[in-house]
Amino acid sequence: MELWFSEPHTPNVKLSIKVERQLYSEESEFQRIDVFESPEFGRFLTLDGYMMLTEKDEFIYHEMMVHVPMAVHPNVRSVLVIGAGDGGVVRELAKYSEVERIDLVEIDRQVVQVCREYLPKVSCSLGDERVHIYYEDGMKFVRRKEDEYDLIIVDSTDPFGPGEGLFTKEFYGNCYKALREEGVMVNQHESPFYEGDAKACMRAHKRIVESFPISRVYQAHIPTYPSGHWLFGFASKKYHPVRDMDAQKWLERELETRYYTPRLHAGAFCLPAYVERLLRKVEIHESR
Repeated sequence: MELWFSEPHTPNVKLSIKVERQLYSEESEFQRIDVFESPEFGRFLTLDGYMMLTEKDEFIYHEMMVHVPMAVHPNVRSVLVIGAGDGGVVRELAKYSEVERIDLVEIDRQVVQVCREYLPKVSCSLGDERVHIYYEDGMKFVRRKEDEYDLIIVDSTDPFGPGEGLFTKEFYGNCYKALREEGVMVNQHESPFYEGDAKACMRAHKRIVESFPISRVYQAHIPTYPSGHWLFGFASKKYHPVRDMDAQKWLERELETRYYTPRLHAGAFCLPAYVERLLRKVEIHESR
């Protein structure tokens, strides 16, 4: 008998991946956590039945979350990561020797434990001495901070369940306050393709535009996420994500990446016409 994992993307569309075996399944205090092994995507993690990452394509998401802001901000020393209990964002940040402190705030301790055991290629840098893990609500944590971080990365789940509060205007306003005067925030911005996802994308963009003077959206192709077309938000107090990107400085670091390059960086901010129209609706409304 064949086993398949299926995730609905709309009432009429779903993604199905053939499964060799289920490695883990438990209900934590916050959500159901599952780890599967598949012949095509390797091991993959789901929360409440929704795909979080696969071993085969996680590098795309995590590289674009980290290297885009790191190529723009010239002096990142202190980083706050909200969510990201799998460790992928931390793994990419740990490649930068100039980063002195990484505060990781994850509400669900069990996610970190599971990823350390079953996804070691992703979680391999969680033991780095610069990493400090706090098991608490990201909204409450950032509310207590002021003028403390150069970079905030919001690696949230979808805008419902445990991650719902990480898409509010209050949260983005608190992130602004927690950043230093040249600070940058990056967040996952959902997909613009299906109608329900597009509405969530517009809501998030609206609230970020209300909070930051510079707000831009960029994209990547991630096969196992809804439609494969995924957006990220870049918000900043000072730096423009393309004009202030220092390609030469980034290349001199000689970091090993599989997706991100400085040339791709610039192109990622060139959005399809239908996405530009979605975002323009929000931006025009806010400028009135």
